This record gives sequence, C-alpha cells and structure tokens, in this order.
Amino acid sequence: MLIRRATDILPSEITPHSVYLNRRQFMLGSAGLLLPVASIAALPASKSGYSTAEKPNSRQDITSYNNYYEFGTGKDEPAIHAGRLKTRPWTVAVGGEAGKPHSFSIEELLKFPLEERIYRLRCVEGWSMVIPWVGFPLASLLKQVDPTSRAKYVAFETALRPGEMPGVARRVLDWPYREGLRIDEAMHPLTILAVGLYGEALPGQNGAPVRLVVPWKYGFKSIKSISRITLLEKQPPTSWNMAAPSEYGFYSNVNPAVDHPRWSQASERRIGEFLKRKTLPFNGYADQVAGLYRGMDLVKNF
Repeated sequence: MLIRRATDILPSEITPHSVYLNRRQFMLGSAGLLLPVASIAALPASKSGYSTAEKPNSRQDITSYNNYYEFGTGKDEPAIHAGRLKTRPWTVAVGGEAGKPHSFSIEELLKFPLEERIYRLRCVEGWSMVIPWVGFPLASLLKQVDPTSRAKYVAFETALRPGEMPGVARRVLDWPYREGLRIDEAMHPLTILAVGLYGEALPGQNGAPVRLVVPWKYGFKSIKSISRITLLEKQPPTSWNMAAPSEYGFYSNVNPAVDHPRWSQASERRIGEFLKRKTLPFNGYADQVAGLYRGMDLVKNF
C-alpha cells in the first residue's frame, strides 16, 4: 500500500432543482445510490440581497462532487459514506473569550432567521460551483455569547467520530479538522453558518447539520459538521496550514495573482462547464471584503 505524505495530497482528492422538490428520494449520480429523504426537511428561508445573480449548479453536482476527507479523499466517497453520520442529537459548543458561553442544539440553530444565499464556491485545486445555501450570519450566533474585548480570532472544529467517519482512519490530516478566522472576518455579513441547500437540510457530504461558508476564501476554509466554536485572543492552528504551511496560509483568500506552489490560481473550471474562466479576486466579492485587508501584504499573508 502506498502511503503518501499530507503535503502530497491535494484537496481535490480529499440534480436539477426540480429533483430536490421530490421529498421522498433523490439520486446521487456518481455515487449510484438511492437515498431516502425523510430527514431532509424543508427549511423556510427568505431571499437574501447578498446572493449572486449567477445560475446555481444542479443539486446533483453539489451533492455528488465533494471534498470531505473524513469520508474519503475521492470526490464520490463523501456521498457514498456520509449517510453514516448521525446528526441528531447535535450541539455546537461556543465558548472561549465569551461572556455567555453556550452549547447550541441544532434545534436552537434552526430558530435563527434563515436566508437563501446563492454564493460562489472556489476550491484551491481549480474547480468552482454556485450553491444556493440556506443559513444565517455567523455574527448572529457570536453576538449571543457576548465576545470579550480579547476575542481577536474564532476557531472551529469538525466533529470527530471514527465510527461514523471512515476517512479518519487514514492520517491524511491531524484530526479533528480545524479552521479559523479573524473576528472581523467572522462578523462580516457575508460569513454564514449554513444548515441547508436548495431549500432542504444539508446532506452529510455537504457538511450536515451545520457548516461555515466564507465565500471570498478557498473552499477548505468553510469547515463542515461543526461541533465547537472558540473565541480566542491568538491566531488558532488550522488543519491544512499545519499539514503544509508553505502551500496553505491562514487567510486563504482567493487571489488569482498568487499561485499555489504547484499550480496556477489564475483560472478555474466551473463544474458542468467545459471551458475555464478567469478567477476573480476574492472570488468576486472584492467590493464587499477588500477593505478587511487594507494595508496587508496579500502575497505574504496568503
């Protein structure tokens, strides 16, 4: 058996709209599985002004082509294996530099006012999608716990369940999966906690039951199946930065002018399209977020 180092493994290894309306079942194309949708309940959500006008990818694209290493490094493996993940009961413990730490049940999270936000997703290995998320601003959750003046960063952890996540048997990364943001990034109105897509609850392979979405950063920053959020004074360690610090920086903003050491970031392939398109700075969200990094060297702070 060939054992590869973490630095040798790429994140890439890691249905039409009408179909999702069928509440009884849906087909995950490349997985070849017919899965029941009894647990995929409809989520009432208002339309958001933050959405892109681009056409979303199909539900099949979004649910069958995934990076979720806890369920396998192949693109089809998360859809095959993520049905093992038990998402009820589920809590997200929020604490650290917080005046009112609290563990939120998924039922509490679903009481936040939900919006549909159609966001671009650009992955570091060069593919992209447009996804109609259902969620709410992360800022709404953080305000509930009353961050202290020492809260400069926000750290996130994915649940670690070896019995339900066959991929963690392979030491691709140092589990559990960890990510982090600066507090101003976390509080930005574009940053959301997603609990659904296409008007339904998140499938396991897309990060059920709750995941982060930061649309101006590469996809690996948008951590899935969150179990813990911690407000910190100092910058937290993050999984890909720990595994390959010369390739994956803490900020990981989409910057087509800064190549990955092993490939260009200047273009991308939208799933479902043949031709590549030019990658936009901050994934097309520069007008909203470039001010967060005014005065920073975005080559050094990649």
